Amino acid sequence: MPQNRAATGTPTPARRRENGAGMFGVYGAGHRRGATAAAGAALALAVLTGCGDGDGQNTDKAAKEPAATPSPSASAGALTKAQLTAVALTDGERAGDLSASEYALDGPLADAYTADPAVCQPLVSLAGDVSGHAPAAQVQRKADEPGEMLGVTVDITLRSYAGDEAAEVMASLDRAGRACAGGFTEERAVARAAYEKAEPAPLPGFAAEADEAKAYRFTILDVKGKLKLYEYLTVLRSGTTTLAFRAEILGTKDIGGVPEDVMAAQWKKFRAGRA
Repeated sequence: MPQNRAATGTPTPARRRENGAGMFGVYGAGHRRGATAAAGAALALAVLTGCGDGDGQNTDKAAKEPAATPSPSASAGALTKAQLTAVALTDGERAGDLSASEYALDGPLADAYTADPAVCQPLVSLAGDVSGHAPAAQVQRKADEPGEMLGVTVDITLRSYAGDEAAEVMASLDRAGRACAGGFTEERAVARAAYEKAEPAPLPGFAAEADEAKAYRFTILDVKGKLKLYEYLTVLRSGTTTLAFRAEILGTKDIGGVPEDVMAAQWKKFRAGRA
């Protein structure tokens, strides 16, 4: 693991290769969680920072399917991938001002990221191969405005779990929110991101319809340790299924939360499909 140079503001070639972006985007402003946005972000960052000299190579792409396929008995009570797909937003479906789409590759790069200390992991990624909570099935979508690199991007993940595992996921998220409020480090293949704060964020208006709901606002330092970037995470649980929404934007603007109309569109479709 290379030395963390956030305090010195010295970008490394490895960091730029990781996201195919300049020094600004590595810390969250360059749609760092989207597997398909890196090339466009590099161009935008070149204009914003003059540092967009990345070579466009993603070096930490990992498989996004659960590490192991649970047996039918182990998956009792969990929705199948086909059932999750049926209640997920479809390609081109509108969600408020944004449009839903399937990932061209394997989903967000950050599914492979880990946290230091480990208790903070649920705030970074709830993917089964890094979080310790292996889903029986998962479906991922993103919502953005096609062709708009400077707009909001929302990663949407529906995961089903066997037994009480979905409730355990929410309990782990709650522990992480309390233990990691003062900051933590996001570990990647060739870089680190410094989270300065993790604090509660407002829940969507329909959150009372869910069995559980958690929302967080993250303050992340840029590579020079000067600029503050913002991301939001909202996770809802309905029975054995969790619906996770993570929102970010290219730049230092604080968007104030995951766009509620995006969450509402996905929640409404999920609820209608499970009625």
